[in-house]
Amino acid sequence: SLLILTGCSTSTTTDNKTAETQEKEPPVTSVNDEDYELEETVILSRHNVRAPLSEKGSDLYKLTPHKWIEWSSDAGELSSLGGNLETLMGQYFRKYLVENNLMEENEEPNDNDDSIRFYSNSMQRTIATAQYFTSGFLPISNIDVEYHNEIDTMDPVFNPQLTFLNEKFKKKALEEIDELGGKEGLQGIGKNLEKEYKLLADVLDLKDSEKAEEEDFTEFSTDDLEIELELKEEPSMTGSLGLATTAADALVLQYYEEPDEEKAAFGNELSKKQWEDIAHIKDVYGDVLFTAPSIAKNIANPLLKEIKSELTNDSRKFSYLSGHDSNIASVLSALDFESYELPESIEKVTPIGTKVVMEKWQNNSDETFITFKMVYLSTDQLRDLQPIDLDNPPMVYDLSLNDINKNDDGMYTYDDVIAKFDKSIDAYDALKGDN
Repeated sequence: SLLILTGCSTSTTTDNKTAETQEKEPPVTSVNDEDYELEETVILSRHNVRAPLSEKGSDLYKLTPHKWIEWSSDAGELSSLGGNLETLMGQYFRKYLVENNLMEENEEPNDNDDSIRFYSNSMQRTIATAQYFTSGFLPISNIDVEYHNEIDTMDPVFNPQLTFLNEKFKKKALEEIDELGGKEGLQGIGKNLEKEYKLLADVLDLKDSEKAEEEDFTEFSTDDLEIELELKEEPSMTGSLGLATTAADALVLQYYEEPDEEKAAFGNELSKKQWEDIAHIKDVYGDVLFTAPSIAKNIANPLLKEIKSELTNDSRKFSYLSGHDSNIASVLSALDFESYELPESIEKVTPIGTKVVMEKWQNNSDETFITFKMVYLSTDQLRDLQPIDLDNPPMVYDLSLNDINKNDDGMYTYDDVIAKFDKSIDAYDALKGDN
């Protein structure tokens, strides 16, 4: 079974195991699938490690006097490291599904077989991620990755755009975003990041940057956040949080790509906690734009329908949907999952390459259940490019839905989960009609 990291420490043993072996002993899973058969796995994946989204000469390069590393790919495209990591993930899932009797070791789906589906957004980084996963997952099979639009344009299913907008909706959505800042409202969001902004500015040496010289931009302001909601556009923002996220995102990616930790931090010696603080800036950015309940139900609606269609498709046994952190954040919010912080990762919410894994199980009485897990690489597994297999599995974290209960084995009934999907899909129609 998948190992679930619950955050508990492993029990000490009385035999002669070394301390190192004891440390590596995995925690006990909170899902007990012993008396169940795995029927289907649906994965919603974030693309793997990419180059920063900004071109040379953009603000990213003006925010620091230091030189960013040379990326192995163009702006926004999957890097060589990202491809290698995703292949490892594909190999791991192959071993895991073979062990659970859902597929054969060297399975070769034929052209008429629709039991396995790979569907990606039409961006280079998402298509490439899916392609690399297939090479580890089905190493002797030449399977197509399905995508519907011109390369580097957004497929409406994966596009986190506002598909409708009215005044009542806008007011409600902005109120929900304000709540993230607590008593201070919208500007409380920036005030809560004061410590992280200062750390980021210090690591970048912002005061010595081109941006400081040309525009007197020497610090990230805590009170200049503005949210913009436009029809057929992604929610967006102006102010320091967006700029800080551009830099934090690039620094985190540089930390993954550059073996020398000090070099990755432009000569600074940062603790894991400080790396977490830098990554936290972009986690907040994602929360602000994509997780307000009304916004999530609006932008995630096409993808929710797609996932529900996969979970209710009796001929399917494996689906891989390749998208973005905005997709994962909005889907989990729209379905009303409990909030969480992922252990062993500097990115606590939607780490690079992370996967929401939805599994359909059947018990001896032919009753169907569903589990939700976040499967991702720890920061060390990622930076060290560790082989990922059943002996060194990725991190796995149990996700829990609000308002419905798991059975004693840690599973939700199929009907309860599908009702959750329907509730969110119906809420979209209600919001849209609520002028």
